[in-house]
Amino acid sequence: MASTRAERPRQGGNPRSLRRRLFEFLGSMTLAITLLVALGVASAIGTILQQNQPYQDYLIKFGPFWFEVFKSLGLFDVYSAGWFLVILVFLIVSTSVCVSRNAPRMLKENRQLKTDVAEKSLRAMKLNQAYRLGVEPGIATQGLRRYLGSRGYRLAVAERDGETLVAARKGALNRWGYIFTHVAIVVICVGGMLDSRMLLKLKELTGNLAVETRDLPAAEVPEISRIEPGNPSFRGNVNIPEGQRASVVFLGLRDGYVVQELPFTIEVEDFHVEHYDNGQPKQFKSRLVVHDPDRLDEPLEKTISVNHPLIYEGHAIYQASFADGGSKLDLKAWQLEGDVGHSDALEVEVFEQMPFKLGGERYRLEVGDFRLFNINKVEGPDGEPVERNFGPSFQFKIRDAAGQAREYQNYMSPVEMDGARYFISGMRASVGQSFRYVHIPADDKGSMETFMDLLARLHDREAMARIIERTVGTALGAAGGADDRRGVVSGSMLRLVELFNEGGYDAIGRDVEERVPAEKQEKVFEAYIRVLQTVLLEAYVETLQARGVDVAAMDEAAWAEHQRFLEDAVAAINGLAFYGSPVFLQLTDFEHIQATGLQITKSPGKGVVYFGSVLLTLGVFLMFYISQRRLWFRVREAEGGSEVLAAGTANRRTMDFAREFERMNRELGTALGGGDSKESSRQE
Repeated sequence: MASTRAERPRQGGNPRSLRRRLFEFLGSMTLAITLLVALGVASAIGTILQQNQPYQDYLIKFGPFWFEVFKSLGLFDVYSAGWFLVILVFLIVSTSVCVSRNAPRMLKENRQLKTDVAEKSLRAMKLNQAYRLGVEPGIATQGLRRYLGSRGYRLAVAERDGETLVAARKGALNRWGYIFTHVAIVVICVGGMLDSRMLLKLKELTGNLAVETRDLPAAEVPEISRIEPGNPSFRGNVNIPEGQRASVVFLGLRDGYVVQELPFTIEVEDFHVEHYDNGQPKQFKSRLVVHDPDRLDEPLEKTISVNHPLIYEGHAIYQASFADGGSKLDLKAWQLEGDVGHSDALEVEVFEQMPFKLGGERYRLEVGDFRLFNINKVEGPDGEPVERNFGPSFQFKIRDAAGQAREYQNYMSPVEMDGARYFISGMRASVGQSFRYVHIPADDKGSMETFMDLLARLHDREAMARIIERTVGTALGAAGGADDRRGVVSGSMLRLVELFNEGGYDAIGRDVEERVPAEKQEKVFEAYIRVLQTVLLEAYVETLQARGVDVAAMDEAAWAEHQRFLEDAVAAINGLAFYGSPVFLQLTDFEHIQATGLQITKSPGKGVVYFGSVLLTLGVFLMFYISQRRLWFRVREAEGGSEVLAAGTANRRTMDFAREFERMNRELGTALGGGDSKESSRQE
């Protein structure tokens, strides 16, 4: 029977014992340290890895494999990840349990002075000393109380069995340091949770919120992707052009966004940017007007700048960036297909999409951005890299009927490089690629008309046939060739020009590989290039003559400049073979409209975190800079006076306390007529 009773608790389990063990586990130091380490690692990841960026940027940076790994772990939004919030919750619970278990005991110890310590215990302490005083015990006790009280010690006196025990303590605030530190961790974690996206995650899980991935105007975003103004915590961004208003911000979530509605409207009255001499932005400010008829009799006006936000109704409005606000651009569209060299004037706005048709194919122009300044590094006169402003540029995409798009960046003004000026255009087939640049030489008037005239002539089959016929006739006549060869040679040269127009030098190389034996390909290719250069030179001379240039009257220096222009033009035409656009868009004029980039935050947990930080600082100070010191003096009557047994402990700075302990007993002995020490012990 006894055995059965003893086994029952092990078989069924004691609920009270299980609760106690769970309580002890939650309040254990091991769990707390583990959670703090996990939190520290997660915070380090969140600091090193930039958070809440578009998924496309992460995919480009890490590649498909690691992108999926990091995405599944929630590393792109660490502070709102489910596992991070779980760690916070457990840390709050663990620390709260620890405080609830230990704080009452610590506070009780702080209120009490132990006066029931046995002599054996006093002698067992590392700091103890016994000595005689030449006064009776009552006078010795009074002297001890005055001495210790003058040094800030709290005292308690107990008499028992003819002995007097004086207990003293100093530095009781040290225990409060432990309590403040643990409570601060709870407070900071609670503040962090208040500012987390936990509410948005709950809305998603319950089907009340869906992330929008389409590029839509704010007014067209469906209700399922909108958040009412009562959301207690958020951090979002919005770009507002000068003279316009907004009452929403966009919150980036994973591969999309949601729209956060504001309880007020923000108007950008003015936006101003100051630049350094090299064109880099120096400072930017926004003159804002807050409209809130329900709370404000008059609109609130304030100028904000970086690190100087506007605080209104718990919302902090920061100056975060600036962008284009829909600048109006005047373009000249040079055709690269069909009627090559023909140009049309276009008027577009940044962020506008314009469909067009060319050569029977449908395209769409998507204007993405305009930049007034472009600071790029180039090689300086001494060979060292220097920064130079390339002037205005705009970025755009040209999308074909199949939806495939190429992105372009075209500079407005010709840029001087190596003593010549070029119109620069960059192209890339996808966001992950770097731009490949085409340099179109500018003529002596700073325009690209000479180049476009040459390009148009090269695509004019009749004009090129005439030029080639004249060139072949001159060459065969000088060599005494027969007329029956003229047609064959002319046809071959015309085909060579057409190959170059279609695909540049690569097209000629592919043709040679297909038609010529391998052992002769290199020589044939070199011969083709010499023939092509002759034809291009004749075409260029005729282009100059058509533009009214007297080629015969040129001196050597002028002709050398034209030869370089032709070389640059040929290189540009070769690059256009890979350009992938039916038109070349030249920026001719613009009306710059700027937009301010605002970051608007609502952080109810910020004050909580600040309070927790102050509490943590105070707690750490109390723990590390205040030492709790306890002293006991057992006084009893002895021959010729009284005998004192002194003992003491300290939880920090024990060597300093040991010196203080010796000094105190020495001073007490001197003041009260002490004799020789009978025995002593000190901690080294």
